[in-house]
Amino acid sequence: MSAETRRRLDEVWWVSDWTVDDALVAGHQWTADDDWLPFTSRSSVLGKPLPKLCTSVSLNPVKSYSSLRSFGAPMATRIESSLRCKTLSVDEFIVQITRLGLDYLDLYLLHWPVSLKSVGYDLPFSQKDLVAMDVKSVWEAMEECHSLGLSRNIGVSNFSCKKLEQLLLTSKIPPAVNQVEMSPLWQQAKLRDFCHKKGIHITAFSPLGARGTVWGTNQVLDCEVLKEIAEAQGKTVAEVCLRWVYEQGVSLVVKSFNKERMKENIGIFDWKLSPEECERIEQIPQERACVGRDYTSEDGPYISVEELWDGEI
Repeated sequence: MSAETRRRLDEVWWVSDWTVDDALVAGHQWTADDDWLPFTSRSSVLGKPLPKLCTSVSLNPVKSYSSLRSFGAPMATRIESSLRCKTLSVDEFIVQITRLGLDYLDLYLLHWPVSLKSVGYDLPFSQKDLVAMDVKSVWEAMEECHSLGLSRNIGVSNFSCKKLEQLLLTSKIPPAVNQVEMSPLWQQAKLRDFCHKKGIHITAFSPLGARGTVWGTNQVLDCEVLKEIAEAQGKTVAEVCLRWVYEQGVSLVVKSFNKERMKENIGIFDWKLSPEECERIEQIPQERACVGRDYTSEDGPYISVEELWDGEI
């Protein structure tokens, strides 16, 4: 991944279709749409306004990003679990980026290391439809998309150290990115160290705990240690969280519909946490918010969250 792409990843922002303009005007140059985008019409909604919006705020449309947590080119998106992963083709990829109004993506991510029996399904999906993913075949198809210039980078999401190690054994092109949950309350120290040694960039989703989502937690923003640091710095708890993630050399994916919060949360680059504050954050008890229990079943392929994460929980 180029230095420019890494720099722009540091400015990633996750918003809905009706807030894309607010995010771009605020200064964010990556936007990310709904996780289940390949099965909705939201991709076309997001894609249509980008050229016009980029022009209005003096941005190059080819350098503005829409991160679906799987693709990437100044735009990004993800392969979802119900996609026919064993038969992923270049044609299917082209259909997805066409819906986004793009010729190529900067980043294409494999969302979860698990598949579903059928392409079409209702949310929430049934755990009885979970099946093992042929990661090797899926990755070969993604490598082909990369080789053809349809995606400048390819990566994964929610992969443990063990699953990354297995992928690296057979891949011709290593994943550029592993997008995982990361916050002061789930710091991913082992995974960060592994990815650093392997040259895999980490992007953090839910750095504020994803409060308000089905699987999210209030514990991050309610953490007393973070509140004390925020008060001492004259910042919000959210700013402290985002700054801490940024200082780990990790890029961010966060979500807001509020214009002022968009402006506030991008203003984390002109101050630093003290060594003492970083030490306090490192001592915070750890707990994963996105456990992924929906991706486990007594019939497999993963019968427990411990097996899903290979003990990294």
